[in-house]
Amino acid sequence: MAGISPQPSLDPLPKLRPQVRSERRQAILDAAWRCAARKPFGEMTVDEVCAEGGLSKGAFYGYFESKDALLEGLLEDDAAALDAMLDEIGAGEPGGIGRLRHFARAMLEHADDPGRAQVRADLWAAASSEPALREHFAATGARRRAQLRHWIEESIAAGELREAPANALASLLLAMADGLMLHASIDPGAFRWANVRRAVDELLSGITSA
Repeated sequence: MAGISPQPSLDPLPKLRPQVRSERRQAILDAAWRCAARKPFGEMTVDEVCAEGGLSKGAFYGYFESKDALLEGLLEDDAAALDAMLDEIGAGEPGGIGRLRHFARAMLEHADDPGRAQVRADLWAAASSEPALREHFAATGARRRAQLRHWIEESIAAGELREAPANALASLLLAMADGLMLHASIDPGAFRWANVRRAVDELLSGITSA
């Protein structure tokens, strides 16, 4: 399908400003997220994404050469959203422990999205057999782990948090969100996110300095 030439009247992409191209690409990604909330990515079709976004297949292929490229785009979009969340938390919270609490709550809210949960499950499955995807996952995970480790070390140094292996605790926080998201994609009724958020608050309270 990647070789299909779009109709000239429906493909003014070369004339679009970069900002407009970016907005239209994002609109396709948003449509794909909505589709992913209803069925696994592997069962989705380009036709369904186009119908959801109200665009032609020619326009779709002007931004994504294949369905696999769309999956990579969703991974990048998800990573960008998480990175922006980390930047916002770092700028808005004055203390390390406050940042950790904010991060845990924000990650759980992020995970409580059926589309993202389903796509994340599909990405994990694909990463097991695709080295490039696995490397991308590893790189984004390492970047977030480093930021969390820094906040944890700040909390320990400030006496807010009891002594703990900072890198291991950062890894636990990241794995918790990913694991819950995967469980939710398999069994949506396994737990209530509101209760998970309460439990995480209790866990973090348990390692704060008295």
